[in-house]
Amino acid sequence: MRYLARTWTEGDATLAEFPDCPGCQTFADEGEDLAADAAEALQGWLEATMAGGDVPPRPSARLSPRRGKGILPVDVPTRLAVKLSLRWARQARGLTQAQLAALAGVSQPNVAQIENPDSNPTLATLEKVAAALGCRLEIALAPITIRAPARAPAARRARTRRTRRGTARTAVAG
Repeated sequence: MRYLARTWTEGDATLAEFPDCPGCQTFADEGEDLAADAAEALQGWLEATMAGGDVPPRPSARLSPRRGKGILPVDVPTRLAVKLSLRWARQARGLTQAQLAALAGVSQPNVAQIENPDSNPTLATLEKVAAALGCRLEIALAPITIRAPARAPAARRARTRRTRRGTARTAVAG
C-alpha cells in the first residue's frame, strides 16, 4: 500500500504534502532524505488518525502532477497497512467492532486491539477477522526497491565535481 505525495522546492528545502491526508506534510533541508521524512510523517499521521478513532482515507491510485511539482510514492509499513485494510473493510460492511467480534468469534476489545496501530495480532486472529469480513488474508514477499531521493522537477541543486585543486560545487538547474 502506498500513498502519493506532491513535492516541490522552496529555498533550500524540499517539501512533501499528501493530498489524501489533510494536513500531512513535511520538508527536508538540502542534503536530507525527503523520502524518509515523508514516510515518517505519513506513518505518524495515519497512526494518530486511527488512534483518534477515525478512518483514514484510502490512497489515490493516481495523482495529477502540477507544474513545478514532483510525485513521491511512500509505502505504508506492513503492520499498519493490515490495520488500515481491516478498518476499511469493516467500515465498508457497515459493522461496528462489536458486530465484527461476534462474527469472528473474538471479543470486541480484541477487534479494537487489532485495529490499534501499536498492536501485533497473530496471523490466526487476523485470518478469523478477515474471514468474518468476507475476505481472505494474503501475504506476499516482494523485493525491496530503493528509490533515489525525490526532487521537484525544477529544483536547483548543487553538483559536486573533483578538480586538481580540490572539490568545486556548481549550482545547476535540474
